[in-house]
Amino acid sequence: MPRVIKHPEIRREDILDHAQALFLTQGYDRASLNDVIASAGISKGAFYHYFPSKEALLEALADRFARQALAGIQGILDDPGLDPLGRLNSLLSQSRQAKIETAAEAWALFETMFRPENLVLFHRINLAANASFSPLLVRIIRQGVEDGTFRTFDPEGVADIVMQFGLATHDVVAKAIAGGSDADMEVAIEVLEKRVRLYEIALDRILGLLDGSIRIGEPGYIRAVMTARRKADKAG
Repeated sequence: MPRVIKHPEIRREDILDHAQALFLTQGYDRASLNDVIASAGISKGAFYHYFPSKEALLEALADRFARQALAGIQGILDDPGLDPLGRLNSLLSQSRQAKIETAAEAWALFETMFRPENLVLFHRINLAANASFSPLLVRIIRQGVEDGTFRTFDPEGVADIVMQFGLATHDVVAKAIAGGSDADMEVAIEVLEKRVRLYEIALDRILGLLDGSIRIGEPGYIRAVMTARRKADKAG
């Protein structure tokens, strides 16, 4: 069989597609790089041309999830009917909805990073994913500062704080996964729901807004995301 020549970007996406399918069916730990290489029908040299390691492959999947979650976001950024606060809340709302819709797949791919020995990998994946989100936050916050909606001297710092919210919940999620019981999950959901309310108040204060202006969460959001994998496993 002659070797199929593909554009580098198409080849890269093809490798990611095969990796994602294998990680979802076999689990990240059980699916080896050789499995990915065989499934994609490429040589080891070709694989390493795109991804230096299995961890880099997972980071690329995280980045793709982030880009998919933000697909269509340009309409929110350019909507003349939205003021900066409305634009920020719309961005957060779209991000929430995307996380709910992809939660079962995301858990299957990324649950491994919540293990204690994978803390470095967790931070690397967050950096990859946040690289897509942070510039959009900065753009919106700057617009709000310019028109007086927001009051802050450091839009980049505010965006960085928002990004840190996810990192701050790592231990809560990791403990729930390690415990494995429904009771552990319920405790985690309760803690995370309170934490999200706290973050909303903090962000309101940082941006000089009235309490209740920013909506990071919504009723049922945390539960939907945290229990998506279990529901999918039971359904399967």
